[in-house]
Amino acid sequence: MFETLSRELAAGLPALPLAVVVLRLVAAMVLGGLIGWERHLHNKPAGMRTHMMISLAACVFTLATLGMIASDWGAQTGAVKFDPLRLTAAVTSGVAFLAAGTIINARGHIHGLTTGAGMWLAGALGMAVGAGQIPLAALATVMALIVLWLLRKVERDLPDPPADGPPG
Repeated sequence: MFETLSRELAAGLPALPLAVVVLRLVAAMVLGGLIGWERHLHNKPAGMRTHMMISLAACVFTLATLGMIASDWGAQTGAVKFDPLRLTAAVTSGVAFLAAGTIINARGHIHGLTTGAGMWLAGALGMAVGAGQIPLAALATVMALIVLWLLRKVERDLPDPPADGPPG
């Protein structure tokens, strides 16, 4: 029994060595954490831990899907087919549900929309890292931090919109 358990735990993912899995999981946490760190610095509703968990979860879903695709489940009969695009839809929907919980409409003012978008991005980062696209995820993280930091400064210098809202 212990030999079977040992083999099962040592097998890891059929498609990837354990070192690659660890690298991708850590990278997902770090990149998601950077977005969350910016949100935390500005006292927003979802901070580092939330963004890290979202990115980590999306990475795990992606790694698990890659493992399933690489496995031979149902290969003899062709009964089992995997559609990796369904993963994108499932992760996007799940993260969108969480992000929607951070958006508050109070007295005509919307709060938390940028944090919700950051959570959605954390899910995308995790998926990209899980799929082995670490440079893409890193570039997207840098771009997001530029948007969050630079545009915050630009927005402060813009004149306030009229009380009735933008002309329309």
